[in-house]
Formats: sequence, C-alpha cells, structure tokens
Amino acid sequence: MPVSDCEVRDPRIRRTRKLLQDALLMLLHSKSFDDISVQDITDAATVNRATFYDHYTDKLDLLEATIAGGFHRLLEQRKISYDGTCPSAAQAIILATCDFLTQCEHDRPALQHQGAFGPLVDAAIVQAIRRILAGGMHQVGSDGSVSRELVSASASWAIYGAAKEWSVTPNRPSAEEIAPLVLQLVLPILQACGRQVAEAADKSR
Repeated sequence: MPVSDCEVRDPRIRRTRKLLQDALLMLLHSKSFDDISVQDITDAATVNRATFYDHYTDKLDLLEATIAGGFHRLLEQRKISYDGTCPSAAQAIILATCDFLTQCEHDRPALQHQGAFGPLVDAAIVQAIRRILAGGMHQVGSDGSVSRELVSASASWAIYGAAKEWSVTPNRPSAEEIAPLVLQLVLPILQACGRQVAEAADKSR
C-alpha cells in the first residue's frame, strides 16, 4: 500500500495535501465527484497540476486520502493503535468506525446524495482500517497458515460492513453496545493471522 498522509512527517507536504483535500471537500458541496476535474481541484487549492501529481495519482487517490485522513485523525485523537495482539484495540477501531460514519452523517450532509460517491467513501474507509490492522499484524509472528494481507483485508471489510449495517438500522443501539458484538464476529478472522494473536485474545477473556 502507498504511504498514507498519516505517515508523512514533512510539514510542507502535509500542508500541501491539506490544501488539496480541503479543495476537494469544498467542491463536493457544489459539484458531483464525476464532474470535478484535477484542474478544478488545483485551481481551488491554488497549486499547479504538477504539484497535484507529486502527491496523488488521480482524484480517486485524493478522495481516498481525504476520507482516510479524517478517519486517522479520529484515531489519533483517541490515541488508538493496533499492535496485532490486543482485542480491546480492535474493539476501539470498531467503535471509531461507527462514530466516524455517524460523524459523516451529521457533518457532511451535502455529500450524502452524491450518486456513486458512497461506494468510493466505503472503499476509502475500508482501506484505512486495513492499513491500521496490517501495520499491527506485521509486529507479531505468524504461523504461515494464512497471509497477513488476506486477514487484514477480510477483517477490515467485516468491521466496515457491520458498522455500515448498524449505521442504517432504525432505532439502532449505541455504538458502545454494538462494538463488543462486532468484535466477537471479527476476532476469529484476526486470530487467523497466527498463534500470538489467538493467545492474546484468549488471555483477555
């Protein structure tokens, strides 16, 4: 996976990327994603096209970074990380996913009616979750029975799918209530990465 914004430390790069992401969000309030061009984005961000392509391959790449960046900021605010062994950290990621979806509903109503925009947002959040899980899994050993990439991809879709279903459920329970239930479903996937993950989960029970 390419380097994410959350891993960039150079303040100049972070500043330029924020300009581009803010420009995209502003444009999405008045135009559909399909109708927005890279030129529109660079004009709104007051940077040139060459600068855009120094940071992103295309507008889809920018969209993913924009959504993922918002999710990562939420995790940073809550000091959430995943080391590949801690079920409570996995539950915190689930809770953050539910809260982020709720935040999107309340803070970005103008974006919710964007035709094909929804699936793009879905994919961006899944990718953000996958990056966090994969990073933690690389810190622990694996018995080699299944790849970390397959586990992180499966678990991230499971977490997001459950959170998305929860978000559209009428009279839904609180995120705090649903997160432990989703964890029970996701833990077997995470445990497939290797013996150390499974042992850590057993000790937490």
